[in-house]
Amino acid sequence: MDLDEVFEEYVDDLYRYLFSLSKNYHTAEDLVQETFYRAYLQLSAEDISHIKPWLFKVAYYAFIDFIRKHKRLVVTDEVHNQISLKTPEINFLAKEGFNALMNDIHSLKETEMHALLLCDLHQLSLKEAAEILQLNLNTLKSHLSRGRKKVIERVKERRRQDG
Repeated sequence: MDLDEVFEEYVDDLYRYLFSLSKNYHTAEDLVQETFYRAYLQLSAEDISHIKPWLFKVAYYAFIDFIRKHKRLVVTDEVHNQISLKTPEINFLAKEGFNALMNDIHSLKETEMHALLLCDLHQLSLKEAAEILQLNLNTLKSHLSRGRKKVIERVKERRRQDG
C-alpha cells in the first residue's frame, strides 16, 4: 500500500480524531497534514503491517508537539457537523448533544479522554490504543473504564437537570 492509498483510506479518520482533540478545524487540518508529512518521511519501501494505529500514534504526537509549541489550546465553538438530518431543529439538537458530549469527554483527565477518543470514537483496539498512548494494557483499561463511568454520570446528571 503506498502513501496515496493510505491517505485516501485514513484521512477522514485522522481528521476526526485530531478535531476531537483540538476542537478547531484549522488546527485539525494542519495536524493531518503534519501527520502525513511525518509518515512520508518515515515510511520506507516496506509497508507497516498495522498502519492505522501507527498513523494515529503519529497524529497523537503531532498534537502533543502542537500543544507544547503553542503552550495552550485554542478552543473554539465551531463544530464540523457531519450529520445530515432533515430539519434545522434536529440538526441543532444533534449539534448541541455532540457539543455537550465532547465537553464531557474533554473534562476528563487527559489519559481518560485519549482512551475514550481512541477506543470509543475511533474504534481502535485496546492494544492499539495502549500502544499509541504508551500505556500498559491494563492501565489503559482502567482509564477507559473510569472515563466511561464519568461521562455516563455527567450525561445522566445533565438529563436530570433538563428533565
